[in-house]
Amino acid sequence: MRIAVNTRLLLKDKLEGIGWYTFETLSRIVKAHPEHEFYFLFDRPYSKEFIFEKNVHAVVVNPPTRHPILWYIWFELRIPKVLKQLKADVFLSPDGFLSLASDIPSIAVIHDINFKHHPKDLKYNHRKFYNHFFKKYAQKATRIVTVSNYSKKDICNTYHIEESKIDVSLNGVNSNFHPIGLHKQIAVRKKYSEGKDYFLFVGALHPRKNISRLLLAFDQFKSSTKSSNKLLIVGAKMWWNKDLKTSFENLQHKKDVIFTGRKSPKELNQLYASALAFCFVPYFEGFGIPIIEAMKCACPVITSNCTAMPEVAGDAAFLVNPFGINEITNAMITLNANSELRSELSARGQIHSQHFNWNTTANALWKSVEKVLEEC
Repeated sequence: MRIAVNTRLLLKDKLEGIGWYTFETLSRIVKAHPEHEFYFLFDRPYSKEFIFEKNVHAVVVNPPTRHPILWYIWFELRIPKVLKQLKADVFLSPDGFLSLASDIPSIAVIHDINFKHHPKDLKYNHRKFYNHFFKKYAQKATRIVTVSNYSKKDICNTYHIEESKIDVSLNGVNSNFHPIGLHKQIAVRKKYSEGKDYFLFVGALHPRKNISRLLLAFDQFKSSTKSSNKLLIVGAKMWWNKDLKTSFENLQHKKDVIFTGRKSPKELNQLYASALAFCFVPYFEGFGIPIIEAMKCACPVITSNCTAMPEVAGDAAFLVNPFGINEITNAMITLNANSELRSELSARGQIHSQHFNWNTTANALWKSVEKVLEEC
């Protein structure tokens, strides 16, 4: 069979959440299924590292999709022609975008529909596009794959989709994440936090990540405890907005907040494994891979008690209301003071994280592809 795949988010040195999902699942699927031909559809020059096996063929489809107008051109005008030229049997889209103008059987991986619940977190043109097209994508898709039972229920209820049409393929986590020894932890703290203990956040600085309240909670923690702890925020500042800037500038202890920018998986491992606790309190997540990454590194986790995060964290995290700044502060105070609780959460997290791996994710995604191929 000829399987066309939307790989526009496979960007060298710029992989984000869905990009990593695409990388980890496809690298396994194409290797496990040499009997099929895979056509990776890029929207710009690509890196050869993404051509995982001999049965992968790269196709560059212009223009680069940097704006909703260009999204429309790419998916509705360019992709249908390419799928027809390739004689594709199925179209797999790991970022959920489909082509309404194509009649090729399609699989949409819709990770979440946060834009439906928090539209103001996106730029006007982006939210208009998402809210107009994703309902149509969900209804058109031959099958939908999503990453948590929470997201499955949300998609079903919001778009009136039959549950039988949606498969759950839980996210995995990089197997290279692991705890490190005390001497290495000390070296990491010297490098990144002036040798002090630190709370850690990892992720895009998107509004739904709730960075403003995290900053305010940390400021309260500092004022209450007089602790020397730092807060490290790891991630690109692409979503840095007026709200975030104002929150940061008004902090009493902003000198103790350290923005590191993006870090490689190896550096992330060291940062997770050396943190006092991982503080990840978005108000919306379809999954939340950093929760599991931190657990793999034996880092105690504070996370939100809403959307998919309780499902992902299980009984291995300190759950808080992401809208309650005092509640986040109290969690920081509690974990900072209670080494036994930190050890307990660390141990639970390491056990819980074993349930999440990319081989299982890739196998589940492939089963969805097979369901569609069987109908072709």
